[in-house]
Amino acid sequence: MTRFARVPGAVLDETGLQHVGNPHVEQRALAAGTAVAPLGDRRVLAVSGDDRLSWLDSLASQALTHLAPGESTELLVLDPKGHIEHAASVIDDGETTWLIVDAGDAEGLLGWLLRMRFRLRVAPRDASDEFAVVGGTRAAVEKLDVAAPGGVPLVWHDPWPGIGVGGWAYSVVDPHPAAVRDWAEALVSRSEEERIADAASRGELALAGLVAADALRVAAWRPRWSREVDEKALPHELDWLRTAVHLEKGCYRGQETVAKVHNLGHPPRRLVALDLDGSEGALPAPGAAVRLGDDVVGAVTSAARHHEDGPIALALVRRTTPVDATLTVDADDARVAAAQEVIVPPEAGATASVPRLTRLSRRPQVQ
Repeated sequence: MTRFARVPGAVLDETGLQHVGNPHVEQRALAAGTAVAPLGDRRVLAVSGDDRLSWLDSLASQALTHLAPGESTELLVLDPKGHIEHAASVIDDGETTWLIVDAGDAEGLLGWLLRMRFRLRVAPRDASDEFAVVGGTRAAVEKLDVAAPGGVPLVWHDPWPGIGVGGWAYSVVDPHPAAVRDWAEALVSRSEEERIADAASRGELALAGLVAADALRVAAWRPRWSREVDEKALPHELDWLRTAVHLEKGCYRGQETVAKVHNLGHPPRRLVALDLDGSEGALPAPGAAVRLGDDVVGAVTSAARHHEDGPIALALVRRTTPVDATLTVDADDARVAAAQEVIVPPEAGATASVPRLTRLSRRPQVQ
């Protein structure tokens, strides 16, 4: 990612390009499709072999056996108790299944896949040295020289917040804040990544950084493995049954818990969106305590400054936290007031039908 250091205004860290001077302007450009974001915090895994789709289907929460070339989906790998261990965005080109994963999860997921091969015709490998990931609107990333080693352009179109076949939505908010969201991630060769950096350094291509991309994600209530997932996380808590779980597919590790919580119980925590008081100026760090009065009822998973909504966050709180309570969040040495918006309602799980609610966001609603 150091190749982007020559882009005017570039600020980088070990995860990649953070911004190029103004994250708010970059957010608008990303959403409008006039900029792309090099996603240095992603890695690429490849699984080749004739058995790859049926094999992944047997291991993960998603139905993959009949995934068509070019079709986008995502999967979760769960532990025996249904907790999320790994997550991946998935696209197949007819010859190879490509997994886009958070950098911190790549080694663990690849190691687990290698241990689970047995005698099947599958060959997982890390393809990150060959390919980089670039994000933006579908039209914006498809203007790049997208990798197509199997003849199918490797562009993953984020299915969020749609409800996939066999999926289930817990959010009762209508319209969903991501109802018109357009997000895609393209695999490009490392030489194309170099060309992108050169074009940006000459002012011929607009770039956005990870700060802008993450702010749009938080505003869309979109969970990520590196942020919303801890050792206790269940897909139900994050409304991730929408796009990453097929409730009617065959057996996989953790399926019993998924079915039991969905049909008979309630997830112990629920994801909420927080509209933070911006007067303090402080933005809470991931892991910051969320309080009801003096009692800690949860923790921040992600926080961002959105170009329209101001300071916002996602947090996991106890299921029993009152939905109309004004919470506070620890930030530096202060407590910041936080108005919550329900993502996963307390009734999620055993109660299959709950009334839909109108959004409370300050952003214009989709008509």
